[in-house]
Amino acid sequence: MKDDELFNLVRSELYTPVVGDILDAMGLYHQFLPQPIQPMLTEMKLVGRAMPVLMIDVYGPQAEPFGKLTHALDQLEQGDIYLASGGDMRCAYWGELLTATARTRGAVGAVVNGYHRDTPMVLDQDWPVFSRGRFAQDSGVRTKVIDYRCPIEIGSVWIEPGDLVFGDLDGVLIVPQKHETEVIERAVEKVRAEKTVRKAIEGGMTATAAFEKYGVL
Repeated sequence: MKDDELFNLVRSELYTPVVGDILDAMGLYHQFLPQPIQPMLTEMKLVGRAMPVLMIDVYGPQAEPFGKLTHALDQLEQGDIYLASGGDMRCAYWGELLTATARTRGAVGAVVNGYHRDTPMVLDQDWPVFSRGRFAQDSGVRTKVIDYRCPIEIGSVWIEPGDLVFGDLDGVLIVPQKHETEVIERAVEKVRAEKTVRKAIEGGMTATAAFEKYGVL
């Protein structure tokens, strides 16, 4: 399945809880990013390929301000999700101009294990950003990018470039690329089964009977 078809399927039919259930069933128990990482607006949803970015703390003006940040932004590709982590989260990791750059290059969202700023100007661009919340403090003298399109770890989640990233109002998860076909196929089956179970329960069937019959709850 081509990426556009895959992303549309996930966006239109799935939600993170059911995909997380399938990952658990496959023994992939650590795929959700930390709970505080949430969408700026509850209706935001993102699906795309991970473009991981590694950040570190700095202290004061730098010979190369922001490190490799502009290079990371300038090589974003269609369907990428900018996924950044590192440092002690002492400042904003995302803002208005980063959003404009990533969006213009065809990236489909940003997930930062830290804070965002320029909130009204980011929201005005109607482009999904997930973070730990709002914080205006600038990154210029506090953090820099040291690598990108490289493996990173956020919480207990190992992330490789190209892994499938899926986020909605319940959180953000990572589907390892080598498992994505099976995960998505099984998740679609589960969603459709859950719709059947819901109809049965609303029609008067008990939860116990529904679980015994359909194996889904």
